[in-house]
Amino acid sequence: MAVRVICFYQPGCMGCMEQTPINAEVSRSLNITIEEIDAIKNPQYIGEFQLKVTPTIVILKDGILKERFEGVVHPEQLTGAIKKYL
Repeated sequence: MAVRVICFYQPGCMGCMEQTPINAEVSRSLNITIEEIDAIKNPQYIGEFQLKVTPTIVILKDGILKERFEGVVHPEQLTGAIKKYL
């Protein structure tokens, strides 16, 4: 029952820059890793996860998409969503 959290970003994205410290805070508080993947350098994910905006955060459990957030996600909302799958 592995939980994987991925944040797709692109360089220069203001929302992505705002999301980065939130991800760090949530990672520390839950003792998990939130992967950050540059969507431009890894275009295979654009189709796989139907990325339309950055930042986009996906929560996967056992490889199955459980939740998705587009745009900046506040720490409380992100923490609550991840806790459901830990």
